[in-house]
Amino acid sequence: MCDTFVALPDATVNGDVIFGKNSDRPAGEIQEVIVIPATTHSDPWVNCTYLKIPQVETTHAVILSQPRWMWGAEMGANECGVAIGNEAVWTVEPYENSGLLGMDLVRLGLERGETAFAALEVITDLLEKYGQGGNCAEDFAMNYHNSFLIADKDEAWVLETAGQYWVAQRVTEKTRSISNALSIRNAGDLRHPEVISHAIDSGWCRDRAEFDFAKLFSAGGVSDSLSPHSREGRVRLLCQRHQGQFTLETAQGILCDHEGNICMHGAFESAGSQVSSLNAQGGEHWFIEQPFPCQQTYRQKQFALVEA
Repeated sequence: MCDTFVALPDATVNGDVIFGKNSDRPAGEIQEVIVIPATTHSDPWVNCTYLKIPQVETTHAVILSQPRWMWGAEMGANECGVAIGNEAVWTVEPYENSGLLGMDLVRLGLERGETAFAALEVITDLLEKYGQGGNCAEDFAMNYHNSFLIADKDEAWVLETAGQYWVAQRVTEKTRSISNALSIRNAGDLRHPEVISHAIDSGWCRDRAEFDFAKLFSAGGVSDSLSPHSREGRVRLLCQRHQGQFTLETAQGILCDHEGNICMHGAFESAGSQVSSLNAQGGEHWFIEQPFPCQQTYRQKQFALVEA
């Protein structure tokens, strides 16, 4: 599946925030990079993949890495210097047949959020209003919940969800990564107003002191130790190994790594890849829009700031 990471300024050589993600999708699915200018909307509604919701008056210019069949995006960046990637996660909460895809929420967060925190608020507000759900694959049934890594030049946030419930944690480590498992082992810095009471009412914990979002909401639970040979463990290890020396080439190298199957080949394959360097000027963004980052060259993409 997918891997997303961020390196904060004290971990990078150039002092930028560096963001990276591989999008692992079913083999043969077409994923392309699209550029959408800042837009003033006359239509009061926007048709997401499965759901129509109210549109905002204006949306930011975005670069999106998008499976062609859906409205949303696996990852991307906006003209304000925000980058977002999502991960599939499996939880104890029920899966809905309709709602916003995690990929829809990525796009909506980028189109509407001027900062990482504003994008976080966009996503959580929409999640609480409309829920998440719907088939996440083009040719077969696949439904999951989502986690997100949201970054700008000043900060980064991890947002993890289970159905309508969510917790968010500001990144304080030099590097942080997420894969296909819940990872926030407490109540986070921000949370759904009813997530703790829901866990208590369900008999999963007795009080806030016992609340552990990842442990309580993960399907199958979570391990207290992470193998360095797993994808999640390998990404974390490589990020930590390069703290203080992290560069764009470091990020690209991690996303091309095969030891932990980060660059994925097989029934699921790394169909797209993004590396962004976020700074006071907004940032620079490199993408691959073909399978297998290990065989491709990252190409810089520019925003289209003029409405067509």
